[in-house]
Amino acid sequence: MRDLAGFVESDGPALLRFAYLLCRDAGRAEDLVQDALVRMMRSQRSVDAPAAYARKVIVNEYLGWRRRFSSREIVGTDGFDVGVPDPSDAVADRELVWQLIGSLPPRGRAVLVLRYYSDRPDSEIADCLGCAEATVRSIAARAFTQLRAHPQLLSRQPEEA
Repeated sequence: MRDLAGFVESDGPALLRFAYLLCRDAGRAEDLVQDALVRMMRSQRSVDAPAAYARKVIVNEYLGWRRRFSSREIVGTDGFDVGVPDPSDAVADRELVWQLIGSLPPRGRAVLVLRYYSDRPDSEIADCLGCAEATVRSIAARAFTQLRAHPQLLSRQPEEA
């Protein structure tokens, strides 16, 4: 593995954006990335794919945190700049979409972020979540069903150009 400082410099911003998309809280995203990096630093074994390992740790920490604190903390959106142009900026209902995604169960949100933001295949998502590929597809299907059930999305018509 490259030295940790080089890894943080090259992949740190992408990991931070990934963590933010999971939790929608800038401070919590920084904590998730920091926890992942500390774990990598303490790890005695060599990691072939450090970015994949870091994403796995971030997802596990996020899911564990959500389980532990879901009844005590409310995650808000604070307008954190994720550092890349967001194609949904042109969509007037961007905040509505984020609210609906935020209403998904943590594993459903993790699957959608890994699949559509990080562009990961189901096999890698399954490895990251510690489940079978069929479970990943099932979680994604349930998440989409939940999103489709919201009348706010169904009533919106695309604007004509």
